[in-house]
Amino acid sequence: MHYAQDYYPECPEAFLISLARSGDRGAFEEVVRRRQSPIRNLMRRCCNDDTLADDLAQQVFLKVWLNIRKLRKASAFNAWLKRLAISVWLQHIRKKDALRGADEFAGTELPQHDSASVGMDLDHALATLSNPVRLCVVLSYHEGMSHREIAEMTDMPLGTVKSHIRIGAQRLQQVLSAYSDESEAEKS
Repeated sequence: MHYAQDYYPECPEAFLISLARSGDRGAFEEVVRRRQSPIRNLMRRCCNDDTLADDLAQQVFLKVWLNIRKLRKASAFNAWLKRLAISVWLQHIRKKDALRGADEFAGTELPQHDSASVGMDLDHALATLSNPVRLCVVLSYHEGMSHREIAEMTDMPLGTVKSHIRIGAQRLQQVLSAYSDESEAEKS
């Protein structure tokens, strides 16, 4: 005897989403299985904390389950999921940050490195950016979203999004170039 959930891994995502919209938990579990890594990775890029990223991703999927019936078209799921993820991240920032706006000045100093063996990857470089700048950079470069899409999803003015991305890209280039300069000096 075969159960419907035995076929879920082979089902097209739009079909699974339609089933999940009607309350099918097995279909929803398959959607989560397929989408959990990208959402966790997005959250990790935003917060630079694996444990927090897992918690935030879990919150995202809880919101998806509670609201999936409101989704009108299964084809809109990807954008809707990103919007929920961004919303969860922004809510986390607002709750956590009693001194909202103070992080605009965080990370303005360049990190000092004792030796070239101390490497800095992109996640550490992203952590030097303020939350709003980091969010815009991650959505632009990691998620491939346009400036206009980011502005719509975050409710930030388009000019602010463009400015955040420009500032963030410059900052990342500055921080990461320090490592490049260090490793070049050691090779000589």
